[in-house]
Amino acid sequence: MFHRPILALAVVSWLAAAGAAAPPADFDAAVALYDAAKYSAAQQIFEQIVAREPDNPEVNFRLGSIALWFDDAGRGREFLEKAVRAKPDDARYQSALGNAYGLTAQKAVFFTKFGWARRCRIAYLRAVKLEPENPEWHWSLLGYFMQAPGIAGGGIDKAYAEAATIRKLNGAEGRIAFATLDLAEEKYDEAFREFDGVLRESPDDFVALYQIGRCSALSGRQLDRGRAALERCLQLPPPAGAHQPTHANVHYRLGNVLEKMGQAAAARAEYVTALKEDPDLRPDKDALKN
Repeated sequence: MFHRPILALAVVSWLAAAGAAAPPADFDAAVALYDAAKYSAAQQIFEQIVAREPDNPEVNFRLGSIALWFDDAGRGREFLEKAVRAKPDDARYQSALGNAYGLTAQKAVFFTKFGWARRCRIAYLRAVKLEPENPEWHWSLLGYFMQAPGIAGGGIDKAYAEAATIRKLNGAEGRIAFATLDLAEEKYDEAFREFDGVLRESPDDFVALYQIGRCSALSGRQLDRGRAALERCLQLPPPAGAHQPTHANVHYRLGNVLEKMGQAAAARAEYVTALKEDPDLRPDKDALKN
């Protein structure tokens, strides 16, 4: 249920409502680092800002999301609850708070897990209610339904329903959503087929090639095809924008494939390269869509 932090900046309207001046240059620099997934560097600047602006909801939102990226559920909750108190109708904040509650549930002792899971689901549902046309929030629910037990409101049928909604909102995202669930259900052929049509039309589609490699890495199937697809990705420029696979992601998945092929030394080299290119890489945090 925990996926990549988060969406684009909405600070302009908040500043207008607060009657504040334009954000300082260090804020812009931190946002640029954050959006480029350079979370350690962004965190340092945001912490300087929050020391002088402790009630800035956008800074609290980003610091909370960064804390979750590094598995600090307590600090993430602290920042994100503060952001939500300031702006309860911001879908980004609600979804990130759901991430915090979900991570807390994973780490909690058994008898408190369901309470945290309930808070997680409520926050995700709130985000969807606020912005029903945004597939990002449906991804959060998909992850919840896929991972939570039925007693906590989970269920694979509910997850597939969210995947169908995502497909209606964004075809490319929908393919990845269905492939993600098919992989979880060990329906490997169906997962690969989600991207076959795209590659027939556009053989060098970076995302589709990457997803073929991901399917191979996670399933252990079609390893030669997965390796070739990922090696082709390394010859292409990665797509721009948030939440897109990078060359660091490609190196990591190529390492997965090589490991399954029994090529341990080559796999290790790919993992080292991935971490050199992105020291903040946390592949488990991209498990849903990347």
